[in-house]
Amino acid sequence: MLGGIYAAQLGIFVMVSRIEIAKPDIVKSFAQGPRVLRAQAVGEIFNRNRAFWRLARSMSLDAFLRFLTEQTQLREVRFGFPNRAISGYTWGEVPVLETLLGLVERSYYSHSTAVRIHGLTEQIPKTVYLTRERAEPKNDGAAQPGPYDQDAIDRAFAQPPRVSQNEIELKAQEMRLVFLEGASQQELGIVSGAVSWGAAQPLCLRYSTLERTLIDIVVRPFYAGGVSEVAKAFESARGSLSVDAMAAMLKRLSLGYPYHQAIGYYLERAGYKSTLVNLFAHLPMERDFYLAHRMGRTSYVPRWRLHVPEGF
Repeated sequence: MLGGIYAAQLGIFVMVSRIEIAKPDIVKSFAQGPRVLRAQAVGEIFNRNRAFWRLARSMSLDAFLRFLTEQTQLREVRFGFPNRAISGYTWGEVPVLETLLGLVERSYYSHSTAVRIHGLTEQIPKTVYLTRERAEPKNDGAAQPGPYDQDAIDRAFAQPPRVSQNEIELKAQEMRLVFLEGASQQELGIVSGAVSWGAAQPLCLRYSTLERTLIDIVVRPFYAGGVSEVAKAFESARGSLSVDAMAAMLKRLSLGYPYHQAIGYYLERAGYKSTLVNLFAHLPMERDFYLAHRMGRTSYVPRWRLHVPEGF
């Protein structure tokens, strides 16, 4: 009996001793890798290097992680979104916005967050929108959405918009995070770059381009503060927006509803050149459309066949 206890204690001592000896190599391996890691990535590092680190056979991945989170800079992080919690690890302290991008594949910052990234507003919004593009759908021959008939458009826009409830509050950062799911668009209009976000050092983020951002907030103005904020964004983008690129992008997105009527209206309202506005004015306008859902009292703009809020 005593011999068995002694053997078990000796095994624990050997396991701890070996990982302690290997600690400098382990730290070096993680320090030279990505600062944000999903659990699967940590497991792959562990399995790939355990022989080189000469870890005890009894060392499990759970024990390895416990040692690292207690003895090194590895930090476990978790975001408890209602639809699906997001968890993983960071090496040292990593800003929240960079951490989320590292943990959520095919993700990027969008809507009012991208409006801020492009400098179209002076304010740093308290709500941050992270969009994950769904995986490429199967090529099953399904038709593209729309075009919808007038009755379908009228019914849809008479209803309040469907707003995501998949959000959490980060009290320490005074931030609300909204996690959106987007249709697969093969990452059209998604870029990476250094972004100033009120911190001492720029953040390396993925986000929608200016053209994609303006299309997105026309489609979902409630994720940008409403139609007045969308109009301000178009005004602020004058001189830097490529209207030609936006027109080409809108065509590729195949959104179904005639959003070109709303975009043309915003461009004209913001004082863009008529040659640019006409890129949208010359497109077919076969249906009446709406600037937003459930606007209440509206005015009608015949040139764009568009209902807008009264007094807008």
